[in-house]
Amino acid sequence: MTAIERARTVAVIGAGTMGQGIAQVALLAGHRVRLYDSVPERAREAVQTVIGRVERLVAKGRLDRAEADDAATRLESAETLTGLASAALVIEAIVEDVTVKRKLFAALEGVVSPDALLATNTSSLSVTELAAGLAHPGRFLGLHFFNPAPLLPLVEVVSGHATDPAAAERAYRTVLGWGKTPVRCADTPGFIVNRIARPFYAEAFAVYEEQGADPATIDAVLRESGGFKMGPFQLTDLIGQDVNEAVTRSVWDSFFRSPKFTPSLAQRRLVQAGRLGRKSGHGWFPYAEGAEAPAPHTAGPEDAPEKVTVVGDLGPAAVLADLMEEAGIAVTATGQGGPYIQLPGEGQLVLADGKTSVEFADVVYFDLALDYRGATRIALSASADTSERTLAEAVGLFQKLGKKVSVIGDVPGMIVARTVAMLIDLTADAVARGVASAEDVDTAMRLGVNYPLGPAEWHDRLGRDWAYDLLHHLDERCPGGRYAPSLALFKLGYEAGEDEDGEEEGAA
Repeated sequence: MTAIERARTVAVIGAGTMGQGIAQVALLAGHRVRLYDSVPERAREAVQTVIGRVERLVAKGRLDRAEADDAATRLESAETLTGLASAALVIEAIVEDVTVKRKLFAALEGVVSPDALLATNTSSLSVTELAAGLAHPGRFLGLHFFNPAPLLPLVEVVSGHATDPAAAERAYRTVLGWGKTPVRCADTPGFIVNRIARPFYAEAFAVYEEQGADPATIDAVLRESGGFKMGPFQLTDLIGQDVNEAVTRSVWDSFFRSPKFTPSLAQRRLVQAGRLGRKSGHGWFPYAEGAEAPAPHTAGPEDAPEKVTVVGDLGPAAVLADLMEEAGIAVTATGQGGPYIQLPGEGQLVLADGKTSVEFADVVYFDLALDYRGATRIALSASADTSERTLAEAVGLFQKLGKKVSVIGDVPGMIVARTVAMLIDLTADAVARGVASAEDVDTAMRLGVNYPLGPAEWHDRLGRDWAYDLLHHLDERCPGGRYAPSLALFKLGYEAGEDEDGEEEGAA
């Protein structure tokens, strides 16, 4: 199946920001583009806006004058739907309303040719439901571009229940030919990105609701330790609390209110208070002129221990032994027991595992990092029973390694670790259910929301049992199903544990 030929027309319905962006992408890929809106004047204005953007590309040296002049001749507005009759592909980017969209596509079926593809840019509605009632639902699919469409490379190519595989493949190859990075996806609530991304927000909000840490500290830990470009509190303020919560509630409702996707009461209260983020002047953080952004909690200076003992294999944190030696801390290693770092005061420093500090005599937990060498901040958690000496030694140790230290409450799984474990679990479940391949999920999360690693990449790096064990411990301490590891994650541990002869480890 080949891509739609450049000589064929692409139609875009909806003259808003997204429609304009999609029109620009198709136009610069070489197609003749027809832009339609229910208000003709908006379509005419959108044409001029797109041409203006093309001109700015010329001014910046990103496009040749001849290419821009040629593009201007291929972009026109359509006064009526009948003006889209020659289109080989129609992409809809109008209001997120099932009734309005279905009425539009029903009308389009009487206009375009039998071989034309019909696509919706919806980010939250069911592609299958939108196709219901069409005479030829096989040619209908989702093409979910991300805003701004000319800049962001990802496009989710969504197949509904009735979508013909050949139609999906033709759309995939067409978008690929436009210079985008398409990923294949089944019609599931949230598709890939909006489904898998829920824990990035939900776990941060949960830590806040559990009085584990304030928003500024949680954001800083996820950025400076987890490697995420933006923290969830800052990001949802940018998106709009009402918009982000609406997506969360839509996914939650679509999954029959599964505890895996339960919305945040704290975010609900924010929306009810009208604190919607940047657009309202206040969200999690204040944005009025002159307002100061809250600073993350950073521990004061403490003395580092002169020597420690590394007990057992620290797994994802194994590089800490090298970092401590490089910093001048004497390290003794023993392979029996653990894993933990034995501090001079007899307290233990343990990588977050889904348990709580209060369960043990004298334990400080430290959070997961994308790269312990490059991380600039580390979170520690301790209970009221943890000795002051142990906590001070733990703080001093990481400060000696050049890290800022944030001490948070005794929440199981801490911040980065529980977030990454949940991302891994939702990905394993989605892949097992045929939503998308692990590779496409990773691509979508890296390109769609700028994650430092895809969830499957995290899983490979952390080890086959890491996420399962952490979530199992979390589920024991926070029962209700939210943290119960999926069957897919359970099986993944066994699949990764096969030896070279293909036999399961421990099998008789």
